[in-house]
Amino acid sequence: MRPDGILSPETATRRFLSSLDQPSRILVAISGGSDSTGLLIALHDALKAEPNPQISLCAATVDHALRPQSADEARDVAALCRSLDIPHVIKVWQGAKPKAGIMAAARDARYGLLAEAALELGADIIVTGHTLDDQRETFAMRGQRSAATTTGIADLVLFDRRIWIARPLLSSLRADIRSMLELRGIGWSDDPSNEDVKYERVRTRQALAGEGISVGEIEAMTASRMALDEAAAGWVDAHVDVHEGMLVRVGVAGLSVDRAVLGHGLARLAAVTGGQAFALGAEQIGAVLGLIEAGRPGRMTAGRVVFDLRRDGLYLARETRGLVPIAIGPGEHGVWDGRYMVANGSGVEVTVMAANASHSLIPVPKLRSGDVTGIQQRRVGAVRDSFVPKDLGTLDSCDKHRNEGGEGRGAEAAGEQGSAGLPDEAGYKKRATLPLENLPKSTLARARAAQPHILAADLSPDLADMLDVVPYFAPFDRFLTRLDVKFATSLAAAFGTRPYPKPPLGLIDGKTI
Repeated sequence: MRPDGILSPETATRRFLSSLDQPSRILVAISGGSDSTGLLIALHDALKAEPNPQISLCAATVDHALRPQSADEARDVAALCRSLDIPHVIKVWQGAKPKAGIMAAARDARYGLLAEAALELGADIIVTGHTLDDQRETFAMRGQRSAATTTGIADLVLFDRRIWIARPLLSSLRADIRSMLELRGIGWSDDPSNEDVKYERVRTRQALAGEGISVGEIEAMTASRMALDEAAAGWVDAHVDVHEGMLVRVGVAGLSVDRAVLGHGLARLAAVTGGQAFALGAEQIGAVLGLIEAGRPGRMTAGRVVFDLRRDGLYLARETRGLVPIAIGPGEHGVWDGRYMVANGSGVEVTVMAANASHSLIPVPKLRSGDVTGIQQRRVGAVRDSFVPKDLGTLDSCDKHRNEGGEGRGAEAAGEQGSAGLPDEAGYKKRATLPLENLPKSTLARARAAQPHILAADLSPDLADMLDVVPYFAPFDRFLTRLDVKFATSLAAAFGTRPYPKPPLGLIDGKTI
């Protein structure tokens, strides 16, 4: 390691391999550019120098089909992988491309296709070639948008709750990677978009000219952010209860904790409650904290969430506006309102919509712990015949777990003592919560009105058994960074849903990854 903390690509990949929980089959995401090509070569060389039968490589190239040359570049990568005896697949981004937000859409499609490739090749972790240069650009761009402390590219991300993505070269420079490839006589392709100044990242790259935040500063900011996340996770464990699947209560004692911890926790808790992919911004969460600090009962709405401050705590529920129906065809699945993943195992199309609609509705079936992936979503106009509602049946139900220590106790006994209990046989944490009769009726009614119900032309009573509905955490279930793992894990326990998979890395130089 250099004094500035920068690692050579060879050292970075060796450290990564030594940290893996073995056995591992690594899928290298390789575009043909210098960074991803360098990652593949460095990993291949490290395993060749120190063979490990428990670790193997495979590779995948995503052809976004945005340039005429992309197919030829993918074939060149395939030839390189054949020369190294590394299994390789090409995945093509099919279909029409959006005219706006193309970079974000391409990123989402790319990771979805990489996850498909990992399944096809039997890989249990994906690695990408993001570098310190990319990290510096990200910090610079985010710093221009906000004066608050920012975070950069995460070194480890869980995609779709199913596979971890690692970035081993975040402490390595692109120039060092290219020098390594040149010494080996290995070429790479350059994407013209990397020089197109219409993109913010390109303009930032040119302005930085190879400079930017140091590795030491990044490590310090990461450690601070993870400490905040851990404190907020403890806050969830001790003070947050969830009723009826989507009525959240923060007990009185939980409102007097450190302001930074409270703001961090509430911003992310609101994103989950409101089905939003991003935590509340500084201005919104500042207004919520102002409501709490005023100390008087009152309500406000932010991020599609109604914050209802009462004498026994703060309640959060999805507001009942903007609940857009979606149609899900036979054998398909989709995310409704950013809060529920619905898998349709029936032979008919179903419509998912809010319970507050003026229709007779079939309720969603009991929440299941099974993983559902591959999101598809489309809006619908007309609503057809439907069923009559029944209870959602969430695992955190007050009725189910009330007798495990919560019945007859007040708010402070049930919520403020952190009575989370022990996980049951399915891995769910059992919590003592307020009895239903002690909850504010209007607040509970608001939460119930925003719950999902199903409409279908087929009125068969067996239809409900063919549908799987699981809670979906919009800020975490598509991309969960290592920085948010502890908070998301505590939140999953509070909601009574399935836990997140354990990160696949152990220790590097005595530090937990």
